[in-house]
Amino acid sequence: MDWLTILPPAAAIVVAVWTRNVYWALGLAIWLSETLIAQFNPVIGALGSIDRAAGVFSSPGNTRILMFCLIIGALIAFMQRSGGISAMVEKLHGTGLASTPRRAGLVSAISGLLIFVETNVSLLASGVLGRPLFDRLKVSRERLAYIIDSTCAPISVLILFNGWGAYIAGLMASNGVENEFKVLFQTLMLNFYPLITLVVVFATIMIGRTFGPLAKADANWAPPENMAVGMLENESAERPSRALYMGIPLLILIGGALGFMVWTGNGDITKGAGSQSILWAAVLATAAAFLFLMASGRAKGKGIEAGFKGMGDLLPAVVVILLALALGDSLRELGTSMFLTGVAETIPAPFMIPAILFVVAGITSFTTGTSWGTYGILVPIAIPMAMGADLPLPLIIAAIMGGGVFGDHCSPISDTTIIASIASGCDHMDHVRTQMPYALVVGAATILLYLAAGLMA
Repeated sequence: MDWLTILPPAAAIVVAVWTRNVYWALGLAIWLSETLIAQFNPVIGALGSIDRAAGVFSSPGNTRILMFCLIIGALIAFMQRSGGISAMVEKLHGTGLASTPRRAGLVSAISGLLIFVETNVSLLASGVLGRPLFDRLKVSRERLAYIIDSTCAPISVLILFNGWGAYIAGLMASNGVENEFKVLFQTLMLNFYPLITLVVVFATIMIGRTFGPLAKADANWAPPENMAVGMLENESAERPSRALYMGIPLLILIGGALGFMVWTGNGDITKGAGSQSILWAAVLATAAAFLFLMASGRAKGKGIEAGFKGMGDLLPAVVVILLALALGDSLRELGTSMFLTGVAETIPAPFMIPAILFVVAGITSFTTGTSWGTYGILVPIAIPMAMGADLPLPLIIAAIMGGGVFGDHCSPISDTTIIASIASGCDHMDHVRTQMPYALVVGAATILLYLAAGLMA
């Protein structure tokens, strides 16, 4: 039955591509895995799937990751409701450094880097900031959409003190990786796609020249018929208050996570309790954001309700995490990792594995519109392949992480491309069409780098 152990993850990829629904894909994969474990009994497999999902909470590390992602939703809601995010945007806007297209691009890009705690919030805030600047300077909104989409998503997967980092670390831990946060930090300089993307974005801003469809959009600039095109109902609903209402909670989140990791690691950050440290820091940051919301006088007796609403907004992502963790546990018991380890040992050119996984992650993310679902499907497959091929695990994980962002950047059904279009106020397909050449060029360079890295590993 060895070859059957790859049926669940293979089915997950096929279903994800076919239905563009990662929930169905992960759910089916869990059921298939549990059915195989139950000696081909589909009823017992269905019951086992329920128990497997419930069993995710038997791991304190998994539970902390799920709690962290929910609490981050409350943190974002409190910072929005208090006017902290709007104030941070206004503060960046009021620096006087946005008087030229280059400066306006830098302000928009830097705001996307600073608001890294959640990609969609970062996209909305930087888009709201940049739109009037670009309109005033007669620069296309397509260029703004490219700038914010190519800064907000890459920085989220590079600065790992957010839901992305906790999620990927949890996937590694549930698939037998020890010191998962140490491995995660080691992916930073190997995550070529987001690194090159950021370099290209800032080079484009500084040089002031674009190519392909984006250059044509810049050349054909015309005053937007409706300056409010693409505005979300609540994207900047709260009037600005004080930037520190956002700045201090973010400093607590980052500083607290680092400090707690040093503390729990007895002075060695690489040996710290990652999920525990990040959860503690998130709780402290959220508490501070709530106090600032109360101080702003904008709670109106519904501060707690705002927190629950923010948690609800992230519930779909939490469900993906839960299903992905359950699938990893199930595949480990099924023996998928042992089979894939053996397969990897027989691959004649194992140096190609990082590049292949980058491409597969990109295709999966492109067709499903979600990098998170892509990670949930591919990380359980990639870990045993890395072990069998004797390749560095950080290199393999980085390839999948970057591939997920690459697919998102090219996909018309990705939530990040959709929100980038909305935030910048440009046509969605125009954004996809103008950004894709940049993503493809960077993606091609990334493939070459992973082939070289595989050879040197």
